[in-house]
Amino acid sequence: MPQDETDTEHSDSGYAEADLNHRERATLRAVSRGDAEITCSSEPDLFLDGLACCDQGTAHRLARAGLIAPAYAGRPGQRVPAVLTDAGQRALAPSLVGN
Repeated sequence: MPQDETDTEHSDSGYAEADLNHRERATLRAVSRGDAEITCSSEPDLFLDGLACCDQGTAHRLARAGLIAPAYAGRPGQRVPAVLTDAGQRALAPSLVGN
């Protein structure tokens, strides 16, 4: 259940850019730039430019929705590069037009 009017629920399929809130789009854009790391865990934490993302709830939702993922498998808790999945690229694509 959403926690407030800016929070949204997402499923693993059919995630459209229109379903993303501003913070989720910004987080996906940050991951797409290539400076993000993610921990290998069931609730992965996201790091941007070496610093912990200020909204781990958003990071968890994006990972559960299959929009971001580790670039490769690592040890539990290990930080590895984060990447957009194909679904993440499709969800973000409309907001990249004109940028």
